[in-house]
Amino acid sequence: MRSYEVLFIAAPQTTDDELQKITSQLQSIVTEQGGTVTKVDQWGRRKLAYPIKKFEEGIYTILNIEGTGSEIAEVDRRLRVTDAVIRHLVVRTDEELRRAEKLRAKRKPLAHPRPADEELEDFELAEMEDEEFEDEEAGYEE
Repeated sequence: MRSYEVLFIAAPQTTDDELQKITSQLQSIVTEQGGTVTKVDQWGRRKLAYPIKKFEEGIYTILNIEGTGSEIAEVDRRLRVTDAVIRHLVVRTDEELRRAEKLRAKRKPLAHPRPADEELEDFELAEMEDEEFEDEEAGYEE
């Protein structure tokens, strides 16, 4: 199964009922096609970075979907023809997660283990003694 993240921005005058209707329609489309909606995240009204269709604000909603990909095509089509949606974005996230796991696996052997508390105390004491020694040397130069 592939995982996708679908973000859509609704116009600011969209009511909560209309927004709920759009979200439930998208969920039903995904389940009819054999996918699952794992998470629905309502971000609410936010200021846009730049005006979109003369709107300065929008209502953000994110859906996390797991499926084969055929349901995503239908979700994308529905978001394109819905008047209340001013912008949408669909991102396949399983590839990024796989890449992140590979990078994490490569970095893991390179990481140095944290020293034990006793070793850390010995190291701090050695640093303090070095500083005292440097202070004494500075006094001799004057």
